[in-house]
Amino acid sequence: MRKVLLPTLILVAASLLVLRIFYLQVIDDSFKLKSDNNAIKIKYDYPERGYIYDRNGKLLVSNQASYDIMVIPREIKKLDTIEFCELLDITKEDFIKKIEKAKIYSPRLPSVFLSQLNKVEFAAFQEKIRKFEGFYFQKRSLRDYEVNYGANVFGFITQADENLVAKNPYYNSGDLIGKQGVEQSYEEILRGIKGVKYIQKDKYNREIGTFKEGKYDTIAVQGEDINLTIDAELQKYGEELMINKRGGIVAIEPKTGEILALVTAPSYDPSILVGRQRSKNYTKLYRDSIAKPLYDRGLLAEYPPGSPFKIMTGLVALQEGAINEQTSVVCNHGFSYARGRFMRCHCHGGVLQLHRGIYESCNAFFGTAYMKTINKYVKPGYAVDVWSNHVKSFGLGKFMGYDLPTGRKGNIPDSKMYKKIYPNGGWRSTAIVSNAIGQGEVLMTPIQLANMMATVANQGYYYTPHIIKKIEGRKIDTKFTTKHVTTINKKYFKPIIEGLFDVYNFGTAYALKAEGIDICGKTGTAENFAKIGGKRVQLEDHSIFVAFAPKDNPKIALAVMVENGGFGATIAGPIATLMIEKFIRKKITRTDLETRILNKSLQGQYAKLGGLSESVKAEMKKQDSILQSKMNPPKIKKDTIKSNNKVTR
Repeated sequence: MRKVLLPTLILVAASLLVLRIFYLQVIDDSFKLKSDNNAIKIKYDYPERGYIYDRNGKLLVSNQASYDIMVIPREIKKLDTIEFCELLDITKEDFIKKIEKAKIYSPRLPSVFLSQLNKVEFAAFQEKIRKFEGFYFQKRSLRDYEVNYGANVFGFITQADENLVAKNPYYNSGDLIGKQGVEQSYEEILRGIKGVKYIQKDKYNREIGTFKEGKYDTIAVQGEDINLTIDAELQKYGEELMINKRGGIVAIEPKTGEILALVTAPSYDPSILVGRQRSKNYTKLYRDSIAKPLYDRGLLAEYPPGSPFKIMTGLVALQEGAINEQTSVVCNHGFSYARGRFMRCHCHGGVLQLHRGIYESCNAFFGTAYMKTINKYVKPGYAVDVWSNHVKSFGLGKFMGYDLPTGRKGNIPDSKMYKKIYPNGGWRSTAIVSNAIGQGEVLMTPIQLANMMATVANQGYYYTPHIIKKIEGRKIDTKFTTKHVTTINKKYFKPIIEGLFDVYNFGTAYALKAEGIDICGKTGTAENFAKIGGKRVQLEDHSIFVAFAPKDNPKIALAVMVENGGFGATIAGPIATLMIEKFIRKKITRTDLETRILNKSLQGQYAKLGGLSESVKAEMKKQDSILQSKMNPPKIKKDTIKSNNKVTR
């Protein structure tokens, strides 16, 4: 048996080897394609990227023709460098740098020498391209922005870096890829599939026809169109209102989780990141470390939420039975919560219950409610975890899972955090009571605040916020249609909503009403510190406002954050009212608020922190916003925001 087994194994192995060699050499000649690489020229046919529309079908982003000049360093022959540089409007030094970079990438493979030439720039070069051996062109499709707003929503197109090219076989040197915004989130859908053509060359490097009669050639597949959830007119209006301000506005449709507006300020005209000046303009935006126009404040900026967080304090206290609608608290323009410790309050004082506590934003009431919640349990560590878990059920303190490539978790503290802060223990509710009014260790992003209000509007549930509404021929991810239910009983939302409604009727936003629209809202401020000259300086508070409308069957929920804006009713509140009116009515009746906000500049405040140089400002297409104001704001010699006592409002 052994004598037969060994020869049999050898015979079988030899047969398999012969069959494999036959398959590779005769049947499958893909390896021959790779081995003949020196005799084959690869041409790519780049498809048009998919178009981008808003929720109503308005075209936002389309395409325009452009041309990339490609180079194969090894094939460069006698070259009139001066003529070449003049045609492409580059210096000899730039020419040398680009050639050296191409050689480092590969002397034999094509790489981008000069990208994104428009028709006019390319025309003169095209006439003489045959004179320049080693160079050829590729027609591309670049973005053509139909609007001059929404840069943070769209993102931009740039060349794939070398690390990505090495990791992802789809991309080659010089290929374009989406960065930031929906261009990055939906890159694989928008980009399409590029076509490939293999051209046979002779020993003189001349093209002699297609390789294998086009057996391996593929045709380009155009990218798919997408519809965003964004309301273009609302987005545009929000960016107009934020001119000469810094901050963010996030608006959500409560019943679906669709993002209606995602505003960050300052922003920029998306068209400045297209064409040959793209790199130069991007560098200027990137280097502005003060205003941060590339920083999406609606998704990334973490702020103490201030008084809007009292909504959460009240809901958790009701759920835990620490208070009810009739619970009374005495406010002496604040309350003493420990020996020598006093939390100030701006409300009218006296005896307050939940309803009045909300619309007058009483610190004493909600500080008491929070302490009762924590003190309900023997162990404060366990108590704070109970509280924290309730709050986190609203999607706070964690990544929300929306379909945009950037974000922050914010912070909802728990016992682990306080064990680190107080390693020796001994802490209790009095040490963390500032959480009650949205200060302390609580941090939230504007989109989290907006989602919190959407959840309140829905009386206890939300859908993951998302920016994709429709993809041609596809279904959107099911995670965006999955309902998330909070740990708070539905019955406890009604008294909170009634209090929020009366914020506009009797409370801190009574001057911001829009007749005919029942708005529920909450003002807020957040203390603001910065290092100036090496010292920690307290600047004007951030202005915060959250709202939803109408009260019954809500159509929009939003959060507005304006850095250094002062009280919530000063700037953020009017912006919220105007945004709600714009969305629901499609017109503005509170023109007094509109005029005030459009003319309001906070540049005086921001000047304390420094900013762009005058030379950079002069060169930028837009300053501090993508749009020019509907009216010319008057020049403000000094900031008109007065210093206020640091009270959460």
